[in-house]
Amino acid sequence: MKDPGLLEAALEGLLLQKERIETQIREIREVVGARRVQREPAGARSGGTATKKRRRTLSDAARKRIAAAQKKRWAEYRRQTSEPKATRQTRARKEAKPAKEA
Repeated sequence: MKDPGLLEAALEGLLLQKERIETQIREIREVVGARRVQREPAGARSGGTATKKRRRTLSDAARKRIAAAQKKRWAEYRRQTSEPKATRQTRARKEAKPAKEA
């Protein structure tokens, strides 16, 4: 079993680190919060309702076109970056075998 005194000292040290980290988080949030307030529109701070920008919906046909185009791009990418397996194996064998001397 571990020494209780050692565990208590470790716990105390970890709690001090936790307090330091929480202080740093609080300071950063204050800085970030100050920047947010400066960027907010006037209506948002004066009690007006800020409208959230809605996402556009795509039709099924548009989704199919996008999916087909993405598949085409990936197929082209794979075609350009892939190397035939036989070539890789042949190259590995050549590198592994030392040249025979006659």
